[in-house]
Amino acid sequence: MTTVNKARKRYSHAELHKLIEAHHKFRTGRSGGVRALLAFADLSGLAMAGCNLSEADLSGANLRGANLSECNLDRVTLFGADLRDADLEGASLIGANLRGATLRGANLTRANLFKADLRDGQIATADMGGNLLAMTIKAGPAELQEARLMNANLTDADMSGAIATHTDFTDAVMRGAKLSRANLSNARLAGVNLEGADLSATNMRGADLEGAILTGAKTDLTDFHGATMTNILTDKPAGKTMDQLSQPLNELVKLHLEWVETGGSTGQPADLSDFDLRKGPSLMRANLTALRAEKATFYGLDLEGAMLQGAKLAGADLRTCRLTGADLRGAQLQGALLNHADLRDANLDPLVIAPGRQFPTNLEGAQLRCADLRGARLRHAILRNADLTEANLSNADLQDSALEGAKMTLRKPPVQKPNGTA
Repeated sequence: MTTVNKARKRYSHAELHKLIEAHHKFRTGRSGGVRALLAFADLSGLAMAGCNLSEADLSGANLRGANLSECNLDRVTLFGADLRDADLEGASLIGANLRGATLRGANLTRANLFKADLRDGQIATADMGGNLLAMTIKAGPAELQEARLMNANLTDADMSGAIATHTDFTDAVMRGAKLSRANLSNARLAGVNLEGADLSATNMRGADLEGAILTGAKTDLTDFHGATMTNILTDKPAGKTMDQLSQPLNELVKLHLEWVETGGSTGQPADLSDFDLRKGPSLMRANLTALRAEKATFYGLDLEGAMLQGAKLAGADLRTCRLTGADLRGAQLQGALLNHADLRDANLDPLVIAPGRQFPTNLEGAQLRCADLRGARLRHAILRNADLTEANLSNADLQDSALEGAKMTLRKPPVQKPNGTA
């Protein structure tokens, strides 16, 4: 085992931000630009929130306790870096090289780690005090023990062999992630989306997978001993299958439309309660006014612009559904699952039947964790005891809505990005 000693250079805030400004010029092709080469630098505890260090070299750097929230770290090299207790909330780490990095206790809430590389790698050794001082050529796993990755995007990330014990992945999106041989024992994975992920020989002992999505996931030799597996969604039917419908879904939708347009004189109302509709066709812009689909599974379906006024959807699974611009006025959605649903510009205002007679949209006890509600209309909506943790409510209209007992996330104010580092 060969050790290469590296004397760490300690940077001041002024020195660091001068380098960041030169890096920005380098990226934009301006005169005086120089790529940020900060391998083995001591940047511990420094404030860099909102800076753009994409494609910089921070191999083996000491970033312990640094503030990197909302930074652009796309394609950055953090090979063997020390990021213990660092604040990376909302940071973009698309395609970042984090092989062998130490992220113990780091805050990666809402971080974007799309296609990030967190495999084994050459890592820095530590002295008796736990400080990383020297570079040693040896293989070692990326370490994420007790890190927070709530609502993080780990789609297609490679975490093969990573150590993530007691790590909080609540509601993280890990579609297609590679987790073979990783150690996630006692990790919190409630509501996590592991669709198509590789969990081969992964240690999930004692993990909390309540409400997780495991459709298409590889689980050969996965150790789930003692794990909480309640309410998980797999490839197995979640209710009655579509071949049990009286007619093909498209035909039922046509008959339902006829029933709506004729005021019930012809056609027939559709009742999709308890059916698993995941293999069904797109219902984009379909007229499903007054549809009955209680406890139906719509997971992942395209319902953009659908007309669902007065629909009875209590207990329905609408997670990750595209409901952009959908008309949900007066819909009954008590206890429905809408985690990660796209509800941008959706209309959830009351359904007015006649002057002085209206029915509010009922979302009592619904789960809307990480839902995108930007620009949605929720006036007079019943949201008592609803879970809106990590939901994006920018420009949403909540006038006169009932929010008693609702859970909502108080986010940090937007970071003011330094001049020249956008």
